[in-house]
Amino acid sequence: MTHQRDRIHECIATHPGEHFNALTRRLDLAPGQVQYHLRELQNQERVIELPLYGRTHYYTPEYDAWERGAIAVIRRETARDILFCVLEQGPSRPDAVTESLGIARGTLEWHLNHLTEQNLIEKHRDANNHVTLVAAEPTETARLLEEITPSLPDRMIDRFTRLVDNLLAEGS
Repeated sequence: MTHQRDRIHECIATHPGEHFNALTRRLDLAPGQVQYHLRELQNQERVIELPLYGRTHYYTPEYDAWERGAIAVIRRETARDILFCVLEQGPSRPDAVTESLGIARGTLEWHLNHLTEQNLIEKHRDANNHVTLVAAEPTETARLLEEITPSLPDRMIDRFTRLVDNLLAEGS
């Protein structure tokens, strides 16, 4: 029992913000088994759970609240691409980001809602009400981007969503 619990804890320490389904796939364990050990790890205060955007993410306690929310978002490939774009180009207009990344405006806005909610991106408006996107915590965000990589299934889901969004945008 303790061996499996230690494996789960190590996996979370190595892959902070991993969501439940990804943990079960990565560890090749039954969902009930992972669920049981996660509950025990939470009771021991060795793991923190954060339900966010339809997924439950897991962290070891050294991550603060901002880092936990940021990591949950950064695990999505398109959100990462948006952050990289804004960090590399500096303050950017939304149209420039969609063009640079080849994504639909709706896709950008969906991710921007999460990026702004987790204080990774700020939307600044000028006197004409034009929006400019600015990295809220550029140094800390860059550090997390280096540390966190989305899993292959998460990247595939993001790419499929991009494809569908772009097909729908072309059809309108």
